[in-house]
Amino acid sequence: MAWEPRYADPDHSFSTLYRTHHSWLTGWLRRRGADHHDAADLAQETFIRVLQSSVAANIGEPRAYLATVARGLVVDLWRRRALEQAYLQVLQAMPVEHQPSLEAQALVRERLFKLDKMLDGLGAKVKKAFLMAMFDGAAYPVIAERLGVSVRTVGEYMAKAMARCCLIMD
Repeated sequence: MAWEPRYADPDHSFSTLYRTHHSWLTGWLRRRGADHHDAADLAQETFIRVLQSSVAANIGEPRAYLATVARGLVVDLWRRRALEQAYLQVLQAMPVEHQPSLEAQALVRERLFKLDKMLDGLGAKVKKAFLMAMFDGAAYPVIAERLGVSVRTVGEYMAKAMARCCLIMD
C-alpha cells in the first residue's frame, strides 16, 4: 500500500483530494487563460507540489490551497514564456551565421530560466540593476541614472541580488 498523507479530514486521502478537485482545478485554470494542455499540465504540477509539501497533511480548505499553488505556477509559466519570447526576438535580430546552435540555444534558455528563478522575489529595480550590471556591463552611476536612484541604492540592490544568487546556488 502506497504512502498517502493524511489531511485535516481523516477520511480525505490524497487520492480523494485529487479525484474531488482535479477537474475543478483544471476548469479554474482554463477560466484564467490557460489553454487545455497548459491547464492539464498545471493541474498535475499543482498536485505534485501538494503531495511533496510538508503542509499537505493539514489542508483545511483544499480549493483555496490548490488555487494558491496553481496561481504561482501560472505566474511562473507566463514569466518563462515572456523570457523565452524575448530571447527568441534577440535571436531573430541576429544574422543567421551568428546564431548559436539549437543545443546552445537550449542551454541559454535553461540558464535564463535559472537566473530568473534566482532573482524571483526581488523588486523590479533590483532585478534591472543586476541585469544591467551583469549583461550590459553598466557602471553603478549609469544604472543609478537610468533607474532614478542613488549610486548607493544601486550598491544595495546589487548586494541583495548577489546574496539571493548565493543562497540559491548553495
